[in-house]
Amino acid sequence: MAKYDFLIVGAGLYGAVFAREALDAGRRVLVIDRRKHIGGNAYTEETEGIQVHKYGAHIFHTSDKKVWEYVNRFADFNNFILSPVAVYKDEVYNLPFNMNTFSKLWKIRTPEEAKQIIASQIGEAGITEPANLEEQALMMVGRDIYEKLIKGYTRKQWGRECSELPAFIIRRLPVRFEYDNNYFNDRYQGIPIGGYTAMIEKMLAGAELELKTDFLAGRERYEALADRIVYSGMIDEYFGYSFGELEYRGLEFETSVLDMENYQGNAVVNYTEYEIPYTRIIEHKHFELKCRGNERLPKTVITKEYPHSWKKGDEPYYPVNDEKNNALYKRYRELAGKEGRVIFGGRLGAYRYLDMDKVIEMAMKDCREALYRKLLH
Repeated sequence: MAKYDFLIVGAGLYGAVFAREALDAGRRVLVIDRRKHIGGNAYTEETEGIQVHKYGAHIFHTSDKKVWEYVNRFADFNNFILSPVAVYKDEVYNLPFNMNTFSKLWKIRTPEEAKQIIASQIGEAGITEPANLEEQALMMVGRDIYEKLIKGYTRKQWGRECSELPAFIIRRLPVRFEYDNNYFNDRYQGIPIGGYTAMIEKMLAGAELELKTDFLAGRERYEALADRIVYSGMIDEYFGYSFGELEYRGLEFETSVLDMENYQGNAVVNYTEYEIPYTRIIEHKHFELKCRGNERLPKTVITKEYPHSWKKGDEPYYPVNDEKNNALYKRYRELAGKEGRVIFGGRLGAYRYLDMDKVIEMAMKDCREALYRKLLH
């Protein structure tokens, strides 16, 4: 008899939700993670009274009421709304692209004026079937916005010229002819009060937990402990990179505590010039400032994000879902289909960027299916 019904590799959001669902169904669960903490990339840590997002900003947003009700079982959420700004040569523009952006760019006031300018620039570009990201951007918003707010930032983020990137990367970029700085359209938005770590800790309550534990290094021992393996690590690493490495973009974080109350006046400020090496600065205090009433903290914490080329051994952040990598992932996915005891999931297991609500939906679905198969047998 195996000691556990499920061994879950990875204590991030996917693994925590899967664990919670399995535990609530009366199953025995062991969760392990390479890192010294739970939470994966959503991990938060308190510094100077501020919840710091250690691996980049995470704003929860969803239009799925069931998912919203689910996360509220484990945390109270504040009412934070993401409204980033972009800096280009000391000029400040609102994001997503909206009437505030267009008014600043062109000294105009009405949606009709903005539409005419964008339509004129799209016409000048003469693109009908975009073959890459640059052409897609020019076809969506014209040259002014592309040159100032997209080109340099995207080159930094992906480490390639925009003309070398697939068009789909930018297709979901919001463009609004309204004075609306709300980045997401989702009905439910916010950040858990007390941070994501506390929320995920509650999800994992009742599971056995081992941190600083490498599943692949002790594979035979861990495989013998459970009936089923839930693997949320890199799918190519699981198979020993037998077909080659999938590509990712890496990130480095430079975090500083500053002896001032307010550094930049906003949670997220993007820097769109290519010559500035970081893509954005996060000021963590602003994620929770409004929900703290009149409390004043004398210091602030900022994080600069530097994208870089990924190499094996680095933390993987953004899958490079171009044609070559998607074809390679398909081969690994075919191998995964033959692993009867193993469930692959999450951002790394599925090799695609996933918003947090989609990770939760995936974990719940995968767990339901696993429990159902168990009942059949």
